[in-house]
Amino acid sequence: MNHLDVQNRRVENGFRLTRVGITGVRKPIVVHRHGRDNHITASVDVFVDLPSTQKGSHMSRNVEIIGEMIDESVRKKVGSLEELAGKICRELFDRHEYATYGEVNMVADYFLERQTDAGRKTLEPFKLVARATSKRGNGMMKLIGVEVEGMTACPCAMETVRRHLDSEDPELAESVSEMPMITHNQRNRTTLMMEVQEHVDIEADDMIDIVESSLSSPTYGILKRDDEASVVLRAHRNPKFVEDVVRDILGKILDKYGELDDSVHVTVRSVSEESIHKHNAFAERITTLGGLRAVDGQ
Repeated sequence: MNHLDVQNRRVENGFRLTRVGITGVRKPIVVHRHGRDNHITASVDVFVDLPSTQKGSHMSRNVEIIGEMIDESVRKKVGSLEELAGKICRELFDRHEYATYGEVNMVADYFLERQTDAGRKTLEPFKLVARATSKRGNGMMKLIGVEVEGMTACPCAMETVRRHLDSEDPELAESVSEMPMITHNQRNRTTLMMEVQEHVDIEADDMIDIVESSLSSPTYGILKRDDEASVVLRAHRNPKFVEDVVRDILGKILDKYGELDDSVHVTVRSVSEESIHKHNAFAERITTLGGLRAVDGQ
């Protein structure tokens, strides 16, 4: 009995679709880096374009590709999440002969060991983002990204409190003039993403360090009293707007990746969840390294 391939039917008055595929496929992945295996769980989205002459995409092939490439990565020691995304993206063109564009997006939880000021070791969560895109017959572009959660202390409220004390209680203001002033705090989530050519390798751990060092203070899953004091003092000695966070990261990117090409695409996005407002604070820069290197920085 012959089975009708509905996806291959021709479509009258059809339109080309930019992306069709599957989203939210969760798989365990092993990334071998720096001499050790990192076991992570990733959510995978896979897309191809669809010509106007074809009714549907063969989506089951995408699931097969993901499974096969992950199995192969365990045997052949894939070196990064974005490398695996590239392997999956390349395979899309072999299975979808009609496709001219392929895209693979991956997001995974990731953990790094950190140490508090008091010397306590703790395992802290971050997010990794990877993307691979390609047009048939052209090279591959890959994106490496990280999401870091930390803390910011508001400079505006800090100055407002200082002025209020100066006018209301000058004696108290004088006694605390050398101390960090009180202010309200924010839980901050900042994302840094860089898109490069396939042969360029960027270390996600370095990106995490850049972001974490640009916040008012890192935060930790568990803190004893002495560590709590250290985190609060550090944040209040280093107040930051979301704008400051983004600009500090951009400056550190220029210092760290000076050898990379002007065409490298950079996205920095910072969100602080306000504690005294019902809205959040947001700042973002989307640019290239060439744009950052321009004299006016615009």
